Amino acid sequence: MESNCVQFLGDKTILITGAPGFLAKVLLEKILRLQPNVKKMYLLLRAADTKAAMQRLRSEVVEIDLFKVLRNDLGEENLNDLVSEKIVPVPGDISIHNLGVKDSDLLQRMRSEIDIIINIAATTNFDERYDIGLGINTFGALNVLNFAKKCIKGQLLLHVSTAYVCGENSGLFLEKPFTMGETLSGNNKLDINVEFELMKQKLKELQHQDCSEQEISQSMKDLGMTRAKLHGWPNTYVFTKAMGEMLMGNYRENLPLVIVRPTMITSTLAEPFPGWIEGLRTIDSVIVAYGKGRLKCFLADPNTVFDLIPADMVVNAMIATATAHSGETGVQTIYHVGSSFQNPVTFGQLHETTARYFTKKPLVARNGSPIIVSKGTLLSTMGQFSLYITLRYKLPLLILRLINIIYPWSQGDKYNDDSRKIKLALRLVELYQPYLLFKGIFDDLNTERLRRRRQSIKELDGSFEFDPKSINWDDYMANIHIPGLITHVLKQ
Repeated sequence: MESNCVQFLGDKTILITGAPGFLAKVLLEKILRLQPNVKKMYLLLRAADTKAAMQRLRSEVVEIDLFKVLRNDLGEENLNDLVSEKIVPVPGDISIHNLGVKDSDLLQRMRSEIDIIINIAATTNFDERYDIGLGINTFGALNVLNFAKKCIKGQLLLHVSTAYVCGENSGLFLEKPFTMGETLSGNNKLDINVEFELMKQKLKELQHQDCSEQEISQSMKDLGMTRAKLHGWPNTYVFTKAMGEMLMGNYRENLPLVIVRPTMITSTLAEPFPGWIEGLRTIDSVIVAYGKGRLKCFLADPNTVFDLIPADMVVNAMIATATAHSGETGVQTIYHVGSSFQNPVTFGQLHETTARYFTKKPLVARNGSPIIVSKGTLLSTMGQFSLYITLRYKLPLLILRLINIIYPWSQGDKYNDDSRKIKLALRLVELYQPYLLFKGIFDDLNTERLRRRRQSIKELDGSFEFDPKSINWDDYMANIHIPGLITHVLKQ
């Protein structure tokens, strides 16, 4: 009989990459809390040596708010003992051969002990440098695969990608793998090795021209965006993630491979407690800018479905997929983990809830006064947005600037303040435009089948819920997500 998730995790040795990232920490806490009999967890993180890796594990993982439930349940000393017994911090880097693990004895031990490999490591900057994006998201994924294939007891490689590898097209996106060399533009054949050589050549030219580090960085960012758009992807992040999937699928051989594609990951819905989040994620930059009164208008179709999914649901789905597919020789399965098909929420709904929230509970300015927000203007096309910015801001600013030149003491502060607001709006629109006007829905048939399979297995007090139909979006945003943002990110 198929085991439940808690039983599955018992006595397993697991490698997790991507610590101390947001999702990896939620996964780590979940396993320690629900299955303290996990055998061992190797945690790959960037650090100079083992001592530095241990320090990062302590300060950036175990000592943060996320672990307060475990800390309260076990006590500080017992939690430290559990961490010392179960977690092995490994200094490394997935963009390097053998995951950058320099200790040959440790490397051999890992290969002989590890059952499950979970790859969460990624760079998620939309406009990442092309060399870095290729190094981590594309060839880093291949390095993890090559490592997994050398694990004697390896039962499964679970790779976390993103649903937005689909590009900008509209319609229903199915849970299907990429074929090697597939493009979204249909114009050019994609050769990943050619992309790598192009990047290396460009980098070499820039260094030969004695460019500054800043110039090299900007040129590498521009190259990534250019190559992504040439092949039909909107940005470097999703392009390099798609190529990583291709390499894994092509070279997996008999290793079971599960690719989980979450949509926009938000704060925890329930576990270990509601509303935990770290950093501004996905839509959060827009929410915070609006709450601070800096965003008066925004490019977004109010009818666009915004596919959000809480972090704990993603982690629950990851553990459920690992339980279902561990040891299934040669299988490759894709899982969309999102909400747009089962329980869609529109940008208009999110905007209404956010406006209502900050009207009732305004943020506090540095001088202690409440920040009053207006409803704001949503513009549903790029043409409308450009015209609005020109008439509402750029033209008056041009006049202000001329006045400021003639009379420097007049309204310089207002000019600078409005100029900053324009730059912020334009920057957010530039980065998020592909998703603000996105017309796609993510089919999750594989994930739904898995949910139905799980229903027949008794889980521990419903701790592996990943059905988006259980989310009330108004309640979640107003009572969990936005308060979580204010508490854990803004620290108010």
